[in-house]
Amino acid sequence: MDRPSHDPTQRRPHGSTDAWVDGPDGRFWGTYGASGLLLAHPDAGVLLQHRAVWSHHGGTWGVPGGARKQDEPAEDAAIREADEEAGVPPHLVRVLGTSVFDVGYWSYTTVLARSAEFFEPFVGDAESIAMSWVPFADVAGLPLHPGLASSWPELRSRLAELDPELG
Repeated sequence: MDRPSHDPTQRRPHGSTDAWVDGPDGRFWGTYGASGLLLAHPDAGVLLQHRAVWSHHGGTWGVPGGARKQDEPAEDAAIREADEEAGVPPHLVRVLGTSVFDVGYWSYTTVLARSAEFFEPFVGDAESIAMSWVPFADVAGLPLHPGLASSWPELRSRLAELDPELG
């Protein structure tokens, strides 16, 4: 099936990054795509966001993240969003790799990373009910955002592969 080319200027004449993108495979948030930070710590597990009930897939657990700015690398966007939403100190983030979900006209990049040290996250905006370190073994038992639920087994495996201490 042919897909439309990714031309955000046709969909969002005002250049807003915080907007829905509609296409043949569904509706997605972020004119230039989106990214999220799957931040892991060997003792604490992974940092997850309990999404506000009013938000898309509200009440589920996911990774801090959001819309990318025009020409913003996915890694930078994920770290920026995690800093804004959860107080993640950017200097503690060591990027290990990425996983990309791409439908042709929109993409979401999960940035897999390790925190150099433990820190206490906090709720930085109204998009979250809570931010919490969740032990690796407990993640699958939570009501996860559908995107994270479908990709968690592979992401968990990749984290352990990229950094054996996270295994």
